[in-house]
Amino acid sequence: MGWHYRKSIKVGPFRLNLSRHGVSSGFGNRRFHVSITPDGRRHVSVRLPGGFQVGKTFGGHRRYRGY
Repeated sequence: MGWHYRKSIKVGPFRLNLSRHGVSSGFGNRRFHVSITPDGRRHVSVRLPGGFQVGKTFGGHRRYRGY
């Protein structure tokens, strides 16, 4: 069993996330959000009416899942 840690600090529309994997950041509102992960990937998500959400990840390192 692993251990987890996450602390989130919100400053206006920006959010700084601290975890054991590193520091990530994000900004946006309820409909549109951009975040940058600790390994450099960028994730853009858009929430649409009716409960739909569309997201795309760009760049960075890909992890081998082994299956």
